[in-house]
Amino acid sequence: MKKIVLSILFIGSLVAQNSVVRQFSKAFADVAEKAKPAVVTIITDKVISMRQFDDFGFFFQPNGPRQREFKTNALGSGVIVDSKKGYILTNNHVVDEMDGIRVKLIDKREFEATIIGTDPKTDLAILQIDADKLEDIQMGDSEELRVGEWVMAVGSPFSENLSHTVTTGIVSAIGRSNILDSGSYEDFIQTDAAINPGNSGGALLNMDGELIGINTAIATGGYEKGNRGVGFAIPSSMANRIMSDLIDKGYVTRSWLGVIIQDLDSETADALDINTRNGALIADVVKDSPAEAAGIQEGDVIVEFNGRSIANTANLKNVVSLSTPETTNRVKVIRNGSPKTVKVTLQELPENPQQFATRDRSTLNNFGLQLRKISSSLRKKYEIDEDQDGLVVTRIDPNGEAYGKGIREGDLIKRVGTEKVDSINRYNRLIEKSKGKGTVLFLVKKPSGGSRYFTLNL
Repeated sequence: MKKIVLSILFIGSLVAQNSVVRQFSKAFADVAEKAKPAVVTIITDKVISMRQFDDFGFFFQPNGPRQREFKTNALGSGVIVDSKKGYILTNNHVVDEMDGIRVKLIDKREFEATIIGTDPKTDLAILQIDADKLEDIQMGDSEELRVGEWVMAVGSPFSENLSHTVTTGIVSAIGRSNILDSGSYEDFIQTDAAINPGNSGGALLNMDGELIGINTAIATGGYEKGNRGVGFAIPSSMANRIMSDLIDKGYVTRSWLGVIIQDLDSETADALDINTRNGALIADVVKDSPAEAAGIQEGDVIVEFNGRSIANTANLKNVVSLSTPETTNRVKVIRNGSPKTVKVTLQELPENPQQFATRDRSTLNNFGLQLRKISSSLRKKYEIDEDQDGLVVTRIDPNGEAYGKGIREGDLIKRVGTEKVDSINRYNRLIEKSKGKGTVLFLVKKPSGGSRYFTLNL
């Protein structure tokens, strides 16, 4: 009797599991069926001019080699975001500097596309086609994503013959940055859903069939360009903001704060007497910037922006840039170990914003530095601006710790710890005060204009 009962329970368990699997499978199929008509294949053409040498032509042609033109093709993906107006969201690198752009729909129709606007800094672009019977996709909220959620990627990897390929995976991480170049705005969703060349510009969907990312890049781990389970997508929260500006204006409006920032490490955090490793450390404040007007100071650590926690410098950069210019924002900083809230009115980022991001004589100190108080002759020698003060590095031991950390002759020591230095005596007092910590924190201004904190061992 006991065996019979166990058998019944086992069979019941299998039936229940099969039911769950069927529901799970149906959910994926429903998402794919709903999304695929809104995903398009983008075929681009580029004309390349090359010199061509005929047999013996190099020696006998009076005018040298002939110019021949060749047409090359590339492949990408896109997502229809407005069926009535024919707007398509894709990557900038898919359409950048191309001579012709064609869009192929799931029903095999093809249309010439016009570029409405591009934003290389986020690698996004908006195209438009003149077509009827289009289907668009609903935008989702990437801010609600959690690591471990199931997602689906749809695009055209490798070939037109593989258009509308569907792959699945999970959200592996969020808030990834420093993936592409340093001048870009990055806040990537990382996924292990298979993404390959040709998927660029395609859709990353949640299980409600909503667009929560634009597939952009892969990490191959080698020379082979193929999936290795590490793909990156631009989150919909960023894409939606950029898309609106490109459609409305043809360009993107960004805000700026006017600070030079760096990430916190353990040594720097300990030197500043703060318990967190999250936030963005202010190394310099730009003159006449919103940050200066708000009273933000060197040595402040920004930990919140309008109630949103700031994890690192990339996080702050994205949050500020996507905020509306001329709005007032509450910024929480840690200053001298204590929290403080300031109000900052952001300004529109200029096209070319100015990036300002420095001893009585002393012998080489324990850090391998010779420092002097700034004089008129030193200002001239090291091209130090009149509004800059501090101690200038006039000699440095190439075998010393300071040199190893990146400090060089001509640099300005502006602060020791959180306090300004303007004389050798004050410098020595602050060094003595820091000895109990085992390390000392320097704010150093480079001749290039950037500032950075360095920690040196006592």
